[in-house]
Amino acid sequence: MQEAIARLPKVELHLHIEGSLEPELMFELAARNGVILPWDSVEAVRRAYAFSDLQSFLDVYYAGASVLVTEQDFHDLTWAYLQRCRSDKVRHTEIFFDPQTHTDRGIAFDTVISGITRALDAGRDQLGISSQLILCFLRHLSADAAMATLEQALPWKDRIVAVGLDSSEKGHPPEKFQHVFDRARGEGFLTVAHAGEEGPADYIRQALDLLEVRRIDHGVRCVEDPELVTRLVAEQVPLTVCPLSNVKLCVFERLEDHNLKQLLDAGVCVTINSDDPSYFGGYIGENFAASAEALDLSIDDLERLARNAVNAAFLETERRDDLLIEIDQWRERCESGCA
Repeated sequence: MQEAIARLPKVELHLHIEGSLEPELMFELAARNGVILPWDSVEAVRRAYAFSDLQSFLDVYYAGASVLVTEQDFHDLTWAYLQRCRSDKVRHTEIFFDPQTHTDRGIAFDTVISGITRALDAGRDQLGISSQLILCFLRHLSADAAMATLEQALPWKDRIVAVGLDSSEKGHPPEKFQHVFDRARGEGFLTVAHAGEEGPADYIRQALDLLEVRRIDHGVRCVEDPELVTRLVAEQVPLTVCPLSNVKLCVFERLEDHNLKQLLDAGVCVTINSDDPSYFGGYIGENFAASAEALDLSIDDLERLARNAVNAAFLETERRDDLLIEIDQWRERCESGCA
């Protein structure tokens, strides 16, 4: 099973690029830019990764992001993630970035996106990894601030496929950003949103009905509303589930308690992703492997998860078909005992 997972062609749909900042690179960039961190060693940073909820993680996350200053920093961060994609056999990735995390500390929007896109272009050309970029608004900030960020993004419309919504969910319902998302769709952006991680199932409904999202990021609390689950199945709304993240942030006490398998068996279009892998103890390969062991996933389950991700991705038809063929070939090797 572990060998099959290692060879499985993967698509990642829920990855915050700032959340892939490993402590070693964090200290390297801090030294490069003269940034003083609140920790004195890599080991001290890792010890800080004992989170009680989403907010306790975000406090550490934003402190770490302070080392990202130049275009080269954002390139190096993204390139490091793409190298990990290659080792995990990720064939396509859709990356979140949080411009407000950086513009609010004086870093130009163009600096952030130029570094990220330069690395993504190299990933396509040198590693064969296709990608899309999704701009996320920080929901703990105002809708006016989100609208201002959307304005900054307009010159980059050809490089940003969608807008999303992340950061502190409690007390910040999707309806707060309805006008921003209306404007974004009017400008041609697709929409996604974090909902139903710590927030209630109603936030998922709001994201679908008010923000008109194409995917729900997380969404695991949908099970609290059986009618909502029925709707998710009927409409095949993808959920970008992040199992290790959910355990690390205490959404589930143990991975064995996770509802991923329950949702998959119910016919929900669930996918496996890593969220903020540096902070949550695993990239997408570890998420697949740990979930398979804890939830007793079968080869059929793995295939369905992989296909769900391909079908949920913002891909052109030709690239989608190519990735589905790769999964077919993987399944054939599994059946022949050579995976």
